[in-house]
Amino acid sequence: MITGSIVALVTPMANNGDIDWVALDKLVEFHIENGTSSIVAVGTSGESATLNPEEHCAVIKRVVEVVAKRIPVIAGTGANNTQEAIELSIEAKAAGADACLSVVPYYNKPTQEGMYLHFKTIAEAVDIPQILYNVPGRTVADMQEETTLRLANDVENIIGIKDATGDVERNRSLVANAPEGFAVYSGDDITAVELMLAGGHGNISVTANVVPKQMSKLCELAIAGEAGQARALNESLMELHNQLFVESNPIPVKWAVSELGLMGKGIRLPLTPLSNQYTAPLMSAMQSAKQL
Repeated sequence: MITGSIVALVTPMANNGDIDWVALDKLVEFHIENGTSSIVAVGTSGESATLNPEEHCAVIKRVVEVVAKRIPVIAGTGANNTQEAIELSIEAKAAGADACLSVVPYYNKPTQEGMYLHFKTIAEAVDIPQILYNVPGRTVADMQEETTLRLANDVENIIGIKDATGDVERNRSLVANAPEGFAVYSGDDITAVELMLAGGHGNISVTANVVPKQMSKLCELAIAGEAGQARALNESLMELHNQLFVESNPIPVKWAVSELGLMGKGIRLPLTPLSNQYTAPLMSAMQSAKQL
């Protein structure tokens, strides 16, 4: 089972929007050196919505190659078209990814039965572990606990879920009712510590792009049940968690990573660079977090 701090990796781009492959290699090494447990390549934070299919698969392949089996790689392969999600999962498996992260279908608002059949069909079509991803703030559709547990119990290679609802009580219920061996990850940096203290297995994190060492320590403490230390560390990172969402993700986090000197400021429309009014507060939060 993959556990700990799992970075939802940004995709570095040049000013004209081209993928910066040299910077991508640098980011991978930065995370391995700073204790990140696993990398998600081309999730929402990786601008999956603006990469074409060839770029999408090429980024996954490059991350797998650079990681070279030092830590697990989870490929973002979700789509609101079931066949497209299958095709991306096939490519991820061929590239050597360890698992896939598949988001609840967005925009077309499937029923709970539609979600169940969507994920079941993908998992049965491709022999690679699948991690579900429920983020109703992005998708509008909200996968209920009953549907998640049906999939967890019915489909062997559906191995976990990233829950980005930020609902602590709901997270606790999901952890308590999930079958043995089914991983529950947070997808919400602010509340992730509480999910892990309740028995969750890790955090698929935006904040880890900026302070990987601190997020790795946070996850280590929370998973070990060190509640006091984990909550204190999380509180010291709270301003950074919040500032990284002052505009739509990944706008703030791409600006932050560029300020670390790890990549340029490139981002693709319809996303735009971080508004000037937010740069000083985000920089202040970064400076405070890095002094921990």
